[in-house]
Amino acid sequence: EIHIKEPIEKEVNPCLLPGELLLCEASTVYKYIQEDGSNRGTYGKLVCTNFKIAFLDDDSASDDNEPQFKNKIVGENDITLQCVDQIYGVYDEKKKLLTGQLRKYPEKLIIYCKDLRVFHFCLRYTKEEEVKRIVSGIVHHSQTPKLLKRLFLFSYASAAPNNTDGRNQTVMFDTLEDWRDELERTKGNVKYKAVTTNEGYRVSEKLPLYFVVPICVSEESILKYEGRGIPIWCWSCHNGAALLKMSAFPKEQDDSTSQTQKAFLDGIYKTISKPPYELLKTDDLSSSLPSLQDIQTAYTRFKQLFLIDSSTDFWATDVKWFSLLESTNWLEIIRRVLKKAIEVAECLERQHTNVLLIEESATDLCCVISSLVQVMMDSYSRTKSGFQSLIQKEWVIGGHGFLDRCNHLHRSEKEEAPVFLLLLNCVWQLVQQYPPAFEFTETYLTVLSDSLYVPIFSTFFFNSQHQKDTNMSGESLKTQSGPFRFLTVWDWSVQFDPKAQAFLNNPLYAEKPKPDKSQRKTARFKHQRQLSLPLTQTKSSTKRGFFREETDHLIKNILGKRIGKFINSSDEPPNSFREFYDSWRSKPVDYHGLLLPRIDGPEIKVWAQRYLRWIPEAQLHGGGTIATAAKILDLMEEVQSLQVKMDEEHSQAISGDVQSVPLLRNSARLSSLFPFALLQRQSIKPALPTSTWKDLEDEDDLVKRDDEFVDLSGDMS
Repeated sequence: EIHIKEPIEKEVNPCLLPGELLLCEASTVYKYIQEDGSNRGTYGKLVCTNFKIAFLDDDSASDDNEPQFKNKIVGENDITLQCVDQIYGVYDEKKKLLTGQLRKYPEKLIIYCKDLRVFHFCLRYTKEEEVKRIVSGIVHHSQTPKLLKRLFLFSYASAAPNNTDGRNQTVMFDTLEDWRDELERTKGNVKYKAVTTNEGYRVSEKLPLYFVVPICVSEESILKYEGRGIPIWCWSCHNGAALLKMSAFPKEQDDSTSQTQKAFLDGIYKTISKPPYELLKTDDLSSSLPSLQDIQTAYTRFKQLFLIDSSTDFWATDVKWFSLLESTNWLEIIRRVLKKAIEVAECLERQHTNVLLIEESATDLCCVISSLVQVMMDSYSRTKSGFQSLIQKEWVIGGHGFLDRCNHLHRSEKEEAPVFLLLLNCVWQLVQQYPPAFEFTETYLTVLSDSLYVPIFSTFFFNSQHQKDTNMSGESLKTQSGPFRFLTVWDWSVQFDPKAQAFLNNPLYAEKPKPDKSQRKTARFKHQRQLSLPLTQTKSSTKRGFFREETDHLIKNILGKRIGKFINSSDEPPNSFREFYDSWRSKPVDYHGLLLPRIDGPEIKVWAQRYLRWIPEAQLHGGGTIATAAKILDLMEEVQSLQVKMDEEHSQAISGDVQSVPLLRNSARLSSLFPFALLQRQSIKPALPTSTWKDLEDEDDLVKRDDEFVDLSGDMS
């Protein structure tokens, strides 16, 4: 049975941004609502522009269903071309991946998005010509390789009036002054200097225009090997020890060249180690952390757990949730990265030792570790503007290849790796473990991960500062000619109005250090799906209470599921690391001091908001962290209104700039999917596991079935 909303009578046209062009469209397209496995849905128009794929129904024309957390650029039924992950066509109930030229056109289109939304469109009632146009248009514009200048970023920049102030207190690190200020802030200017050697990119196109090196490193040294083998400063600790990074020399070299380079490196190391420089510890991340290929493989498997086609699929994976989650290896990679960051923090904080991170280009895992160390050790990096400045410094100006790693141009899948997403996943672990230490919320991190795929901001669409600078010049529609004026993602007013932006700020942020009082235990919501892997045995912890409670809770939940590989890793930390870690854990947490993540077993969790927000079956009715946030924001609103009344009684002038907070009175409509989706109908969990139903349907296979691992690298990888 198909529950149908009648086709719309009135014409609905897409809202186009400046520079956005309508490329193709199809009417009478039926969009399924995959809430409960039924065929319920709505008719509308499917359009493809040079910016997005959009579905327009009669609800699109009305403002009655406006969500409280509305993105002004990308609507609920919009998919930017860069956000499309894979497109499948359904032919006679069989799914087939669509790429390139199509000989036959499908009766149903399934679009999997990088933000983990899944769209199902039925084309059975659409005219054949329109089906050909829309399917080939969508596949061509979202899946085929393209030139950089063909990105919507350039169309928008040339057509949009740029009158927004994009800085928003975020330090952009594109001037010498910004680097000198950062040196002064961290007291690193005694031993390090900002250099202009790369002005005009005469040293290297991969290096930024300005960067910081040890004072004793000469300009000739920097020029000698095009910036390779030069320790570049990231951050200085309060005790003077510094975090540095360096791009390694190519491994395939003849003996004489490698000998010369070795002598050069020895000289560089000596300049750092001699007084007033502390000892130096080098760490080659390419050998001590998983490779980019491993990270990509793990994430590809992991995301398949959340790209759910239907309610039946959800419950089928629910039976094997722990084994599926462990087999992806994604949580283990997060744990290893956090552990490495703790090791680096120990060297800086306890041993007063400089740490030099080495990687082939120093623009991938170096960015992850250096950013994490700063978030853990520098409370400024836990403020919103501080975190944004950190991303600018280490990633955008630091030369992380966003264009290649996100595969925005569909040039090469070999280069693709979710390195920046890995950082956000690691930061989220810290945010959920120590909420008062962060000025921003998990919603901020989720929205930031979504912004990776919105090509109106230049922040995540270039491989280097050089690539951006060389592509800045262009013809503008408004003036005769001139450089493009790109937007920066840090101007949140472009995407959200002030009410929506309130969800990005943590109302419980501890602005001033306070003595740590005994923390109240918060009520634990009963999750339908456990978000961390269980321990095989209980371990005593120096912090009483939490760890044991977490372990007991998990053991009750899983009754004997044994997942040992995750915990009993061969890379157990050395004694000095464990001493440092335990010593820190035994003291009260200073939210403005050093923060070390808890990394044992079930402490590493799945980032529920990002990965489960589109799955109605996984929602917690009236629960989740958003329920707490809703209550807090309600209280804030009440306090503000009382303050206004008091001011009126005292006849004081009211400035009128009271920060607005969202009205969340109707908490009956809230679930853990908020603010990305309101309460949705939930499918009923089958009395028998889904896999058992399938077995009963096909008795021949019953004997062969077992609770084996499901291979996630199949169709959809």
